[in-house]
Amino acid sequence: MGSFSEKQEALVKESWEIIKHNIPELSLRFFTLILEIAPAAKKMFSFLKDTDEIPHNNPKLKAHAVKVFKMTCDSAIQLHEKGEVVVGETTLKWLGSIHLEKGVIDPHFEVVKEALLRTVQEGTGDKWSEEMNGAWAEAYDHLATAIKNEMKI
Repeated sequence: MGSFSEKQEALVKESWEIIKHNIPELSLRFFTLILEIAPAAKKMFSFLKDTDEIPHNNPKLKAHAVKVFKMTCDSAIQLHEKGEVVVGETTLKWLGSIHLEKGVIDPHFEVVKEALLRTVQEGTGDKWSEEMNGAWAEAYDHLATAIKNEMKI
């Protein structure tokens, strides 16, 4: 993973500004994609495991999706400014422990990445580009690596 450019940061921030106005719909889409890609992932989310469908008005679903989108966006800003992802120590420890507790492994991070990238693509419409995709992918990869590193401790 190389250095994160000002342009990559701008692409992530620009697309976040577009998608954040449609979070309820995009949150639902994000989780729909996760479950299309990996149906077994349903049991990992407390707000999904006791239902046969994705709950449209579930505040936990929306909050979780917003965290993934926002933390990836914040990662892009940090990568450009500091050259690394800096998540607060307590937040990172909590993310590592909850992912470890839920049995999250490398392929799960890839499922979330694919769902994230597809959701951003759909949410940004004609503003989407391969370059934007690459910027979100790199920011997510760095965030996922920080979480995985915490899981190994």
